Amino acid sequence: MNEPVVSAAEQEIDELMALHPKGFDLSLDRITRLLEVLGNPHKKLPPVIHVAGTNGKGSATAFCRALLEAGGYATHVHTSPHLVNWHERYRIGVRGGRGQLVDDAMLADVLRRIAAANDGQTITVFEILTAATFLLFSEQPADAVILEVGLGGRFDATNVISDPAVSVIMPISLDHQAYLGDRVELIAAEKAGIMKRGRPVVIGHQEFEAAHDTLISTAERLGCPMSVYGQDFSAHEEFGRLIYQDEFGLADLPLPRLPGRHQYANAAAAIRAVKAAGFPVTEAMMETAMVTVEWPARLQRITEGKLLAHAPEGAEIWLDGGHNPGAGEVVAEAMAAFEERQPRPLYIIAGMINTKDPVGYFRAFADIAEHVFTVRIRGSESALDPVVLAHAAFDAGLVAEPAGSTEEALREITERQLPGAPPPRILIGGSLYFAGNVLADNGTPPK
Repeated sequence: MNEPVVSAAEQEIDELMALHPKGFDLSLDRITRLLEVLGNPHKKLPPVIHVAGTNGKGSATAFCRALLEAGGYATHVHTSPHLVNWHERYRIGVRGGRGQLVDDAMLADVLRRIAAANDGQTITVFEILTAATFLLFSEQPADAVILEVGLGGRFDATNVISDPAVSVIMPISLDHQAYLGDRVELIAAEKAGIMKRGRPVVIGHQEFEAAHDTLISTAERLGCPMSVYGQDFSAHEEFGRLIYQDEFGLADLPLPRLPGRHQYANAAAAIRAVKAAGFPVTEAMMETAMVTVEWPARLQRITEGKLLAHAPEGAEIWLDGGHNPGAGEVVAEAMAAFEERQPRPLYIIAGMINTKDPVGYFRAFADIAEHVFTVRIRGSESALDPVVLAHAAFDAGLVAEPAGSTEEALREITERQLPGAPPPRILIGGSLYFAGNVLADNGTPPK
């Protein structure tokens, strides 16, 4: 059996991970020092759209990218974590076309230069990977950078950006409490740390009033020109179309390609953010963005790949990396909408890590899911034991049992399929890391 080929960049990252801690150590001192040795590449970037939030920041990033590319702008994009390959974190913009994941040789070269500049000093791997973002994006010409925060905001390694074109704060809920606090207003205060004095701010839809108020008071204190969802801009569905509205007027658009009603507000925040960053946004750009936007593992329909062979014939399979109670609620709402449109029994295959709230996540599905199968995430030291995860689903009011793998869970669902019964709807999710396992097993990594 042939050994899997390891890319040059992955070899560099493996060596860095052996030398440096993998976790988060929230401080900007180390990356500031490293960037100074590298010539401060973060100060040589095109206009930056900086995006934070508990949920929706990845979707907002994807919508911003789709909008800018629809206008012909070369747009660099940084996201984290990756799903299958490290290269997914760095998308290099192409003027007049769609950005491409970074070339392996280019990424490996940048990582070697950063390791040499760091010279063995204490630093986290995430900080090195973020420094790679700035070095890559400063050396390749582009019109814009979309920079997704890794964790929190105030002390995230991306927050060395002192003059963003716009800061965007997407929905905030409880997550990463050990790092960010155990109340939404505390988490909101950390996320608000990416706001910079006098620079534009876009505040996306906020479910919690405490988060909403914290974000607004921070923007007011810093004198930031502010756009707030539901006040300065909004979006809703009307006759199967997306209606976007702000002070410049209405736009009648196709519904977003990304499924789920929550994507309406995410799309609206992105439109407003690109405008606030100073880019002219035409209705044609918005129309194109709605139908071309892509964001793997966020209610992604699986229609091809190796895993389909194990699923019941005609099954509808969805993959989503949402991993906290807020994400559970929006995904459950989408599943309920699918059920209303076309009734099918819903099965869940879930894998989660031990820093999350599995009971809170599962509770959203208590009235709509037929059965839950729990699977261990591969390659994660923080993976929850499937038996423990099944107990959490049971505590949330669901019938659940552990399975040895995603394939095993799909085969079990197939065996339960009764003759003449409608084929099931299957949601695979609970973690971006688990979603990465599934895309790798399916042979369909992001491109």
